[in-house]
Amino acid sequence: MRGERFIKSLNDGRTVWLGGNKVTHLDTHPAFRGTLSTIRGLFDSLDDPELRDQVGYRIKGREAYAHSSFLVPYTPEQLAKRSQSFAFWSKECNGMMSRLSDYARSFITGWYAARHELDRLEPGFAQKITAYYETARDNDLFLTTAIIDPQIDRSSGLDDNRIASRFLHVVRETSEGIVVRGAKMIATGAPYTHDFVIFSFLKLEQAHREHAHVLIVPANSAGLHIVCRQSYASDKAHDAPLSARYDEMDAVLFFDNVLIPWERVLMYGDADKVMALRANTTANALAFHQNVVRYVAKLEFITGVTFAVAEAIGVGGFLHIQEKLGELLTQIDTMKALVIASEAQAKYDENGVLVPELSYINTARNIGTKFYPRAVEILQQIGGGGFVQVPSSIEDFYGTISELMSEYFEGATVSAEKKVQLFKLAWDLVGSPLGSRHELYERFYAGDPVRGFANQYLTHDKESLTAPIWKLIKESAKRGAANGS
Repeated sequence: MRGERFIKSLNDGRTVWLGGNKVTHLDTHPAFRGTLSTIRGLFDSLDDPELRDQVGYRIKGREAYAHSSFLVPYTPEQLAKRSQSFAFWSKECNGMMSRLSDYARSFITGWYAARHELDRLEPGFAQKITAYYETARDNDLFLTTAIIDPQIDRSSGLDDNRIASRFLHVVRETSEGIVVRGAKMIATGAPYTHDFVIFSFLKLEQAHREHAHVLIVPANSAGLHIVCRQSYASDKAHDAPLSARYDEMDAVLFFDNVLIPWERVLMYGDADKVMALRANTTANALAFHQNVVRYVAKLEFITGVTFAVAEAIGVGGFLHIQEKLGELLTQIDTMKALVIASEAQAKYDENGVLVPELSYINTARNIGTKFYPRAVEILQQIGGGGFVQVPSSIEDFYGTISELMSEYFEGATVSAEKKVQLFKLAWDLVGSPLGSRHELYERFYAGDPVRGFANQYLTHDKESLTAPIWKLIKESAKRGAANGS
């Protein structure tokens, strides 16, 4: 099965650090065991005859199935199939795993789809991206991105050597490839990815050619160190059901003179070309589309938990509670509507690819930075003191005071044990380290939220909105003059 092959493929000599120690067996390590079990199940869905058409598509001319994140959409049906696959995986993990490879895979698919356009920008690009796309598709490669530079001194830029020397840069060129040094963050899913898609989030100047690159870096590259944050995983699924299976891990990457073969160097040395690739609409629309579909599943999940909490403690009849619950429903409908609009108004680009309307996707990504934190706040407000009332473990129900536990923890509509299980789940969303990480993630995963809204303004066709205003003013002035006023 694909899931088992995926797990075995991680024993490839990669260097993963956690708690000051090098991790040698990811699959048995408590920090990764639960998450990898979840991913194994998702990969196996492509081998299940009843599920594989929801997740994947049959590669043209072959019997093999690939995940639909690799499907280039030339028809509405193919675009819908991509969306269906994103929704399936997201719902399987309740939207709690945001970097399940389908995001980074969509970048690769987008660049592949636009390969002829991009080859005019960078000769040789089409050949490189085609070879890699087919390798990733045919071998079920898990991919993630690492595009943010280390947080050292945000008041300085690349003209400061302290910064330039630590941001990922080329130190020399060889006949085999380029050698890079520096760091990248935040690589979500880094310990178990096969390859990293690396490019810069900064707006680069031509003078900084050594920082201008787009790379695909194998996770087991010599000199590459994957430095994990503290693990939020739990080995007690009954007390921390989300932390036990969904801690997808984030890491900083240290590149200690890492050789990147030329075939994995998609672009290098020209800041304008790198920025043009980063702004490519085909790739961005396909990748960001996955973001928003995934977000719907997450909003549905936290809304379901909040509804269940309200029912369990009997507060659903209060008007101010109903107002908050209704607000959660408007979040879901708004995000769903933006997904539907992006697909319904998809347009063919110059490559013949049916691309989701990016303006709706950008709106969803921007308001999403506010939606999820607000959803967490509503769950906190409705659960209130019940979150700190919960006993240390579900196992308390099987001890000597089990009778008292059943009496005093009883809910309005559920048994005491069910109520405690529910509040344990809800606490994993709002109060655990994993829950706090997710709130932080949703605030910033799309970049600086202030800049995100500003960019929407800067790139919008403002004249389409202001022209009617000036027309009205002009017509009003004419009428005033005609009336002698």
